[in-house]
Amino acid sequence: MLKLNSGFTRDCDGVSRRNFLQVGGLAGVGLSLPTFLGLRAAQAKAAKPAKDVNVIVVWSQGGVSHHDTFDPKPEAAVSVRGEFKAIDTALPGVQFAEILPRMAKEAKRFGLLRGWNPRNGAHGLADQYVLSGKKVNPAIHYPTFGSVVSSVKGFKSAMPPFVQLGTSIDRRFGGGMPGFLGLEHGPFEMPADPNAKQFTVRDITPPAGVDMQRISTRRSMLNTIDALQRKVELQPAAYDALDEHYKAALNMITAPETQRAFQIEKESDKTRDGYGRTPFGQRMLLARRLIESGVRFVSVTDGGWDTHQNNFTSLKTRLIPPVDQALPELLIDLEQRGLLDSTLVLWLSDFGRTPKINSASGRDHWATAGFAIAAGAGIPGGSVVGRTDDEGGYVVNDEYFSEDIAATLFAKIGIDPHTMLTTTDGRPVVLNEGRVIREWM
Repeated sequence: MLKLNSGFTRDCDGVSRRNFLQVGGLAGVGLSLPTFLGLRAAQAKAAKPAKDVNVIVVWSQGGVSHHDTFDPKPEAAVSVRGEFKAIDTALPGVQFAEILPRMAKEAKRFGLLRGWNPRNGAHGLADQYVLSGKKVNPAIHYPTFGSVVSSVKGFKSAMPPFVQLGTSIDRRFGGGMPGFLGLEHGPFEMPADPNAKQFTVRDITPPAGVDMQRISTRRSMLNTIDALQRKVELQPAAYDALDEHYKAALNMITAPETQRAFQIEKESDKTRDGYGRTPFGQRMLLARRLIESGVRFVSVTDGGWDTHQNNFTSLKTRLIPPVDQALPELLIDLEQRGLLDSTLVLWLSDFGRTPKINSASGRDHWATAGFAIAAGAGIPGGSVVGRTDDEGGYVVNDEYFSEDIAATLFAKIGIDPHTMLTTTDGRPVVLNEGRVIREWM
């Protein structure tokens, strides 16, 4: 649901204007939607022309085991190689774990980074570092990728530029948040499960009993109150500007692209089955719909990957199957719709996991090796970058870091990684200090 709040202006009875026009509560972005949308004009002036490439980031919170997915070590001791066999892929000489049969079959559709050194082994810190490309600094909160895109590129349609599907992200250190760019550039967060039968979007769907006619009536009554207040207020220009923000907010609710974007039930059974009838699968499908509707950056969050115990059972039965089905399906779907060249898809996680299996049949945090997957936007399909040692503990060839993944993302979408941003107190901050992954350019 949505509250169209300005955050100020009370009448003589103490009834605030902010409480008059209510369509719910904008919990998704953490501030009033008119304020959120009120920056559109300023953003349009400030945004620099750039390549119109959009982004879908899959965030697997907890740390995905690279040994048991994309960097198996079949020749290592059983205490390292684990329970899964290695299988051949569509790439000669490249093997994945047996629990990824579809990713193995479609390996020519994406690039694999085996040379990622996370340089981090802590939850929370990882969410901030990996999703911004900037190490945690207690003196300043750096913005996440989507917030940078929102700030630099602004709106493309009535839809918010940055949408987050799911809530599996650790925000203790500002992970996934806008940081010094301000809450207006935070994600429009959608916690609802699009696989549910009664799927609704709380910040877009009016509450029960409030239809569009009632919204129109409330808007008309609000205009009447404003007209009376303008006669006694000394800030008519401010009211005019506020009205534009309210119009923008209502436009977002009523815009055809907004309504269409979230009507996942309009997809055919074949398409929905192709992505998998799971929360993750349907979020991936919804991500594609959002990109089609004008969202610039979509985060698909997925939790439960911290496999200190029962690593192999968890991966095989619960965690990997939805991804193995939905991620290749997304790439195929985007390609068939002519969207893959203009959409960068990334699969990222906290860090890798230990080469040695622990006593609970799990793997613990590992800070010096992991993987990342990228596709679309010119990423060479079938490329494998980097190599780890015989136990998968350390990168020994073509080593890249989280800031390098960030630099590549920004370069792909047309934002200079060395762009200077400005904090709220006027301090200049360089966006990124990494180097682009040359093999992905």
